[in-house]
Amino acid sequence: MTVFEEIPTFDPSEIRTPIQEFYSGQNVFITGGTGFLGKILIEKLLRSCSDLTSLYLLVRSKKGKNVHSRIDDIFDDPIFDRLRKEVPKFRHRVFTVTGDCSFPGLGLSSSDKDLLMREVSIVFNVAATVRFDEKLKQAVAINVSGTKELLELCKSMEKLKAVVHVSTAYSNCNRRDIDEKFYEPPITGDNAIKLVQSLNDDKLDAITPILLGDFPNTYTFTKVIAEQVVQQYGKELPVGIFRPSIVLSSYLEPVEGWIDNIYGPTGVLVASGTGLIRAWKMDDNCTAELVPVDLTVNALIACAWDIAHSKNEDANPPIYNYVAAWNKSLTWGKYVQLAFETGKHVPSMRSVWCYSVTTTKSNFLFFILSFFLHTLPAFIIDLGLFIAGQKPRLMKIYRKISKYSSILVYFSTNEWTFGINNTRTLWNKLSKEDKKIFYFSMEDFDWEDYMKKCIDGIRIYIFKDDPSTIPAARKRMAKILILHKLIKLAAVALGCWLLYLMISLIFSFASFQGFMSLDENLIVR
Repeated sequence: MTVFEEIPTFDPSEIRTPIQEFYSGQNVFITGGTGFLGKILIEKLLRSCSDLTSLYLLVRSKKGKNVHSRIDDIFDDPIFDRLRKEVPKFRHRVFTVTGDCSFPGLGLSSSDKDLLMREVSIVFNVAATVRFDEKLKQAVAINVSGTKELLELCKSMEKLKAVVHVSTAYSNCNRRDIDEKFYEPPITGDNAIKLVQSLNDDKLDAITPILLGDFPNTYTFTKVIAEQVVQQYGKELPVGIFRPSIVLSSYLEPVEGWIDNIYGPTGVLVASGTGLIRAWKMDDNCTAELVPVDLTVNALIACAWDIAHSKNEDANPPIYNYVAAWNKSLTWGKYVQLAFETGKHVPSMRSVWCYSVTTTKSNFLFFILSFFLHTLPAFIIDLGLFIAGQKPRLMKIYRKISKYSSILVYFSTNEWTFGINNTRTLWNKLSKEDKKIFYFSMEDFDWEDYMKKCIDGIRIYIFKDDPSTIPAARKRMAKILILHKLIKLAAVALGCWLLYLMISLIFSFASFQGFMSLDENLIVR
């Protein structure tokens, strides 16, 4: 994929590409800009479409920080270092509007609402609660009501050119074949909103499993309902739906391997890298639908351009499935293998044990492995901590890991086939220059190179380990590996001894029974 090496630095004095021309002079409104995907979207727009007029970010106060403090914290992130270097005067084009997607009217003041209706021409609805175990009321409030409120606002935008609603490739995960089209939701958005508003939390929690049906969690359940909201309330709007699969670390832009969370498969790698996870339930042969965040954002930016320029003959908004398997797929087994091959060469200083994970799709085998590799060692260590007068903590950690595992197992043990005709067509529409700047093709993707960058990124951005510590970490891990092998050898020896005892007892019991039988025969005679 040498095309990545040719990604140019944008010079405003040069002739703009078709996508850059589309964004030139536009005012963009983004919800969810403080999230993982949103940050990369902001960075890419400001750096590669530096002729856009303004970015308006919907931000809410959180954890005692006001919106301005939160934005300052975001722009302190190293992912904006390249932007600061290439487009140093970008901050004057970024504006925050205080609001909350879970509130009526997005929680906007009347003045901010008027501003957005008057100025905004392109909208990215990235906001969502991505917690799989989110309470249904909160998930509906953000993912469903928030989408409806945004679309109602868009109807009043005077200069609107494109609205892109970010959904998920798994919004219809109760099906095995998922095309780029709408499917019937289990309940309409309006009815879902009425339902959660009419029931108290206890009653709603009690019926949530029944409402979910064959959906694995409230996230996918509410995302498919949100798509119905787009279909219903997006009529006569230039709107489309973008469905990315599982979004992971950046590949090359703005920095290699950047990640700021431990959701999904990244969490598995983090816990495995520290030596906490020793067993994981997954089907090694199932496809791992993983996409880099930078390529995902490039596709998202291109979608807005396509929506604005397409004459949609269908009554429904266009849908773009953005997944990994364009012509070849990465399996979960290969994902773990590549991560292990890279991880063992760059261990973290924070590791408590060596990197060794056994995977299985068997419930019974996973239970046995979890007991011997997670529960039993955690109990022994916590017992030692308790005796030493310290607070036990490993059992608590493994309870969280067990809960985390039960949430992810649905996606690591099932297989889906995704239609990607609209996404492929969009890629083919791009000019040669746009294909370089906004590269998003997953054709013949180099997974081995990508996984190296993922592991390096986890070490730098999650573990906060400086690359200079790698030699020391390797020496430390070599000692842990020796101890690991000694414990394995001791466990095998103990197992052999116990087996010997069992066999000896069986033979002893059989001999005793034979002796008693002989003795009885003698007595009878």
